[in-house]
Parts: sequence; structure tokens; C-alpha cells
Amino acid sequence: MTSRPESRLPRRRTRLAVIAVTTALFGLIALSGVAWALYTGTIRSSGDQLVAAPDWVAPTVASSLIGKTQGGVPGYIHQGGTYNVYANVSDTGGPASGVSSVNGNLSSVSTGLTSSSLPAGSYSIGGTSYGFRSASLTANATLAEGTDTYPLSSTDSAGNARTQSGYSVIVDNTVPTASDIQTTNKSGNIAGRPDIGDTVIYTFSEAIDPNSILANWTGASTNIVARITDSASSDSLTLFNATNVTQLPLGSTNLAGNYVTASATFGLTGTASTMVQSGNTITITLGTASSGPATAGGTGAMIWSPSATATDRAANAESTATRTETGTADKDF
Repeated sequence: MTSRPESRLPRRRTRLAVIAVTTALFGLIALSGVAWALYTGTIRSSGDQLVAAPDWVAPTVASSLIGKTQGGVPGYIHQGGTYNVYANVSDTGGPASGVSSVNGNLSSVSTGLTSSSLPAGSYSIGGTSYGFRSASLTANATLAEGTDTYPLSSTDSAGNARTQSGYSVIVDNTVPTASDIQTTNKSGNIAGRPDIGDTVIYTFSEAIDPNSILANWTGASTNIVARITDSASSDSLTLFNATNVTQLPLGSTNLAGNYVTASATFGLTGTASTMVQSGNTITITLGTASSGPATAGGTGAMIWSPSATATDRAANAESTATRTETGTADKDF
């Protein structure tokens, strides 16, 4: 007996059903891929066509600040001063097209400067690296003290743009002054005689930019050399860099007494003298003296003559008005 042809129909229908289901699944997968591409910006719809677009996401400014052109501590400027704008900007996409331009509206501190370019490069200030920086710009000759804000606009190579605001700088026009100078005697040392471990403390009306005292100094403890120059009437104190070549702009101090029998250095050999900043003060700790034991000085009040080379964080030059040690006359060191 021959088989009936109709017996093959169920199997044929099954194969057709499998093919139909498989085709539908592949269709769904393809549509999902298109949907994901549309969502992520890899492609976009243009009329009845899908057009490739690798980047539909605008760049993002991660951080920005203003720093005076003298370097040092950023975030401060004074009226009429010069400054640079720094920024870190990144771009994303599928794939990212890359940052094309960054511009800042600095009209809040420099009238009329509504679109200042920040070219790409490798820059650093305040111990932080930045990928974009403006040219040197000049603040208004008259600028009120306080906090001013500015926005940045960034554009990528695909034409996507974004403007972000809220970046700020502090305007400070106040000249720093010398507030006080004091010495301390290390426990166990002879009072009135400058010895290793004794300190000299300079106090200012506001924080001084450490970079103006010593290039690239951050305020952390660093080695220096202290000099006490012998005089028949009153010895004087000055400070130099670690090689004893360049005088530091902390001025000169009349010690109002005789503290050494011959001019001496402290920290040039043996244990170095050190300098450290904390807030409005700079503290000097004496190192090894170059000569034998010094004499015990008198009980006069020291007189500090500051240097205008020292500046605050906004680059205002320090007043050179002298400052006499406060408190009752006592033996220093």
C-alpha cells in the first residue's frame, strides 16, 4: 500500500511555522538594534531614511577656574589684574566626535568680553592639570570686591553645543599688610639666644600667596637659610632660599638687640632651617648655626620691614609699612 501524500502536510506546516517564527525573531532583533542606535545617537531618522550620526551628545565642562597670570593660588583676581581661564571639557557620543571649541563669557569681570576662546593644550595651575586655557585677559580697572560668576560654552565636531554656568572667581582689591612678628624659644634652649629649633613667626593681615615668596612653593615645609647680621647697635634677620643665594621677600627685621657675636647663617650646613605656611602666618624654624654660641640679646621690640614683592592670592602687593612686635618688650628667641 502506498502512503498518502497528505501525510507529509503536518511536517511541512511545522517547518514553515519554524521559518516564520525565526524570521520574526530576526526582525525583532534588527528593529531593537535600530531602536538602540536611535536612542544612543548612533543613527537618526531623516524623513524616510536612517542617517548615520556618530555623535549627538554635547560636550560637558567638568571643571573651570580663573587664575591670575602670576600663577600660584588660583581663584582670586584684583581689579586691573591679568588672568587666564582654565577648563576641563570632555565629549561623549557613539563614538564621540571630540571637543571643537570652548568659549567663556567673562563680561562680569571684563566688560565686553562675551566670547573668549580657550584653546586646547596642556596646562597646570594650583597643582591641577587642565586641557583648555584662555589667553591672558585683563580685568576691569574698577571692579567691586566679591564673587563674580561666568558661563562656558562648548561645541563638539558634530556641532552639538552646551552652555554651563556657575563658575566663579573672587575679586580682592585689599592690600595685605604685616600684622605682627614674634619669636619662640624651643624648650631646653637658652632664652634670648637664637638656637636650632627656635622659631620666628610672621603674621599677615590675610593669607599670602606662597608662590610670591618662593617660586612653586605651596606653603608646605621647605628648606631655607636664615641670616642674622651682626651690628654694634642692633642685629638684623633676613631669609634666603636653600642655597643661600636669593633673599626671600619677607623683608628685613630689626631684632632690637645683639644676638650674635658675628654674622651667622642658620641651616646652611647641618640641619636646615625650614619655612611653613598656615593661614595668615609663615613660621621659620632655625637650623644649625654656622658659628659658635651666640649672646643672649636684650629686651627690645623687633621691627619688621616687609617687602612689596610678596603678594596675596589676588596678586595685591604687600604694604611696606613697618610693624613693631606686639606685646611687652621681652627677650626674643
